[in-house]
Amino acid sequence: MKTMTALLIGAGDRGARAYAPYAAAYPNELKIVGVAEPWPERRTKVQEAHQIPAENCYESWEEALQQEEPIAEIAIICTLDRDHFKVTMKALELGYHVLLEKPMSPDPLECILMEQQAKKYNRRLTICHVLRYTDFWSKIKEVIARGDIGEVVSLQLNENVEVMHMSHSFVRGNWNNKEKSSPMILQKSCHDMDIISFVMGKECKRVSSYGSLLHFKEENAPAGAPLRCLDGCPAELECPFHAGRYYLGEGKGWAKKFTEDHTNEGIIKALNETPYGKCVYRSDNNVVDHQVVNMEFADGATATFSMCGFTREQTRIVQIMGTKGEIRGNMEENKISIFDFLTKQETLIHFDRPMGGHGGGDQGIMRTFLREIQIGKNEGGVSSASASVRSHLMAFAAEESRMHEGQSINIDDYYQSLQETIKA
Repeated sequence: MKTMTALLIGAGDRGARAYAPYAAAYPNELKIVGVAEPWPERRTKVQEAHQIPAENCYESWEEALQQEEPIAEIAIICTLDRDHFKVTMKALELGYHVLLEKPMSPDPLECILMEQQAKKYNRRLTICHVLRYTDFWSKIKEVIARGDIGEVVSLQLNENVEVMHMSHSFVRGNWNNKEKSSPMILQKSCHDMDIISFVMGKECKRVSSYGSLLHFKEENAPAGAPLRCLDGCPAELECPFHAGRYYLGEGKGWAKKFTEDHTNEGIIKALNETPYGKCVYRSDNNVVDHQVVNMEFADGATATFSMCGFTREQTRIVQIMGTKGEIRGNMEENKISIFDFLTKQETLIHFDRPMGGHGGGDQGIMRTFLREIQIGKNEGGVSSASASVRSHLMAFAAEESRMHEGQSINIDDYYQSLQETIKA
């Protein structure tokens, strides 16, 4: 492989800590030569870490993409959800191959248009469905493809969001309001819609869904609770979500995501000025804190998915039931069990501790993305735009079903209606 060059657009947690470090670990494969980020501290950190010349450091994506010629071969796009469409369309037009953080867009029409744009300019567009690149899910896919458990009849997947992660990211954080970012099923669980589609290996035909914001709302606030936790909350010692106690204690690592000053003084200042210091019951959040999705696939097989923000650990637990056997797995434990109905033999597979985030998926997607560009594979691949569009439509349809009292949504009809809207 030759060394490829990349422009990083968005130097937040995913851009600067998940994908850009690949260039530092494998400088023979990737070099970050430009960065676009409005936060000066974040921009400077990336500039210094990758020795980027000052002329290639930009305050906005618009400034970075106004050049007549690309400054790199790849654009790694990790902006907020609602900016994905504009940035991706412009980057593809300029000739960049694009690695795009999920979700593609909060708008299903924009997802389809991005796929079409990549085909128009013959560029690689890969969506960061990083679970596909983990040993855990790759092995499950391999076992199913070999026929070890026969035909898949049903799949059950639980996403345990972990209660403090829920409060940080989806009550106080950037993804707490679906009008400002995207619905929970898309933002957090498009990973799950995608991995279910990937493992099943066939098209999902129908979905239905239920869920709500049950707990994190104003009527559940403790008596006398102020807008901000540090303003003297009477429930400080009883509330697990008290921002001062959490972010200055066991959750101090999360503070790195909303302040560059990691001292106690810096964290307190941020809690007094940012949404992360607000009472979880008095935030502007409206995304669900629990949701279930039912799916029917082309051959009649079914899948159920459950996301819940009230769990003690952050993991995914899966059970896949086939005609000849069963697979069970827990991502946190990084192991799977394969049971054969005929021999009654159970095979346990423990995976090595993964390198990097998302069970090794963050590193795996970077390596695969670079290789697919160099072999000229702009369509298809492990997480191509077309595959991502289909799994995104599953999430969009699930949200539409949830908003309409769980009515069943036909995915093909839904996709056709979107295509007709685009043509019109």
